Amino acid sequence: MGEQLTESDVRKIKEEIEYRKLVVRKKELEAVKEARAQGDLSENFEYKAAKQDKNRNESRIRYLEKMLKNARIVSEESKDDEVGINNTVTVYFEDDDETESYRLVTSVRGNSMQGLISIESPVGKAIRGKRTGDRVFVKTNGDDGYYVVIKEIDKTTDDSQDTLRRY
Repeated sequence: MGEQLTESDVRKIKEEIEYRKLVVRKKELEAVKEARAQGDLSENFEYKAAKQDKNRNESRIRYLEKMLKNARIVSEESKDDEVGINNTVTVYFEDDDETESYRLVTSVRGNSMQGLISIESPVGKAIRGKRTGDRVFVKTNGDDGYYVVIKEIDKTTDDSQDTLRRY
């Protein structure tokens, strides 16, 4: 089972692959060539660092290409009253008596520190497709979990500022 991606995710991944192949690869090859020209490779730190950077770029390209090859495309569409991808959701945590807002995104854009919660996370799985006022059980381990109440759904759809997560 592959990564769940939206059409927007696929576009961003293809753009990054193209940039890495056409711009970064050329720059990294030139850096390796310049470092090699400095002489003795056994004690040449610049050469080793340049090779590592080049290999890291090639690894990222392979990783992204494999992700695209195995991806499952998911729709960003949702009903007006349901939680969907790219929607900002205000959730009340009953156990903690706290309210927090999250935007539901695919896992390649997930970043909990920025309030971007993956649709594959326990909270994301639980609230996706639910409506305002729904009390939802968020399963953590086995039968353990906690309840949240969906307070508000904001139909945000702009993901232009989201970045792809690094591995």
